[in-house]
Amino acid sequence: MSAISAFPSLLQAPPTPKGSGIVACIDCTDRNAWIYPHALALATTLDVPITLLQVLDGDTSPDTRPDPIECNLRRREALRALDRCAAAVQAPSTQTTIELAEGPTADEICRFVRDCDDGTVVLGRRGRQESGRTGMGGTVHKVLSQAPGPVLLVPVEAAVPARAYRRIVVPLDGSRWAESVLPLAVRLTRAANAELLLVHVVPTPEMIEARPLEVEDKRLRQSLIERNEQAARSYLDRIKSNLSTSGLRVRTISIRGDDVREALSDLIQRKGADLAVLSARGHSHQHVSDVPYGTVASYLMAHCNVPMLVTPSTSRTAQTSIPTGNNRLRLPLATQA
Repeated sequence: MSAISAFPSLLQAPPTPKGSGIVACIDCTDRNAWIYPHALALATTLDVPITLLQVLDGDTSPDTRPDPIECNLRRREALRALDRCAAAVQAPSTQTTIELAEGPTADEICRFVRDCDDGTVVLGRRGRQESGRTGMGGTVHKVLSQAPGPVLLVPVEAAVPARAYRRIVVPLDGSRWAESVLPLAVRLTRAANAELLLVHVVPTPEMIEARPLEVEDKRLRQSLIERNEQAARSYLDRIKSNLSTSGLRVRTISIRGDDVREALSDLIQRKGADLAVLSARGHSHQHVSDVPYGTVASYLMAHCNVPMLVTPSTSRTAQTSIPTGNNRLRLPLATQA
């Protein structure tokens, strides 16, 4: 019997279904199976299926001939790891399938999501010591740059979610980019019967300080802060009024902060949010348009211990081309057999 025919269950794969859903990316070491409960919470709220995806990142050079026995052993071990992940959480009402892909990890994740009509990707974020100074590894950074749909980034420190979200936070800065996440946040809030918390941080305006500030300078800065605080409250109240008419529980918070990023991160964590929904872009998009996400989103994704559901900018240019030619296997979920 050949090495390939020894494992027919791994090779007789039905075609991949099309449609939106949750794609939870599990690595081969089984270390980030902790993201599955978060993917399950999102899938349950949105009433969509989950796919557990593992990418076997091997040597794809044309001069290398893979060992069929080794390949099948790797695939079987990957299947066991995914099966353990699915079995760790009981989710009888949620359809869960398993997929294996082979190739560069980030490229295969993005390709898979595009083939499934732009589903939502769920990625784990390790601790800062493992991920480097940015708090995000190379795969996370690349997927965030290329994924056409939302990305749920789950930090390793995140608490295990309850059956349903209780509080969802949306940071707003007055830009249409930040407001573009509201339809998704409203859908999640309504489905989970959660509280929607709209937050805004009024930054301290910068002033050139070539010399010590005069009394008049300080008055001018204080006057500008008070003006911006009033504008922020009016802005949030207007959005709250529009959303409350649909029966949602909406609350607004506007605070002052010297560093908007740190103030937002601290606020999201102090308020006990289960999830933060934010745009990859804000006001800074008009100044820095050649990066996939802004400085505030980047900081929150790297530092906040609350899961971040990040939506890409609607004005993003065409996706980076990805090489064709991959080997994907679709497998049945063993725990449901």
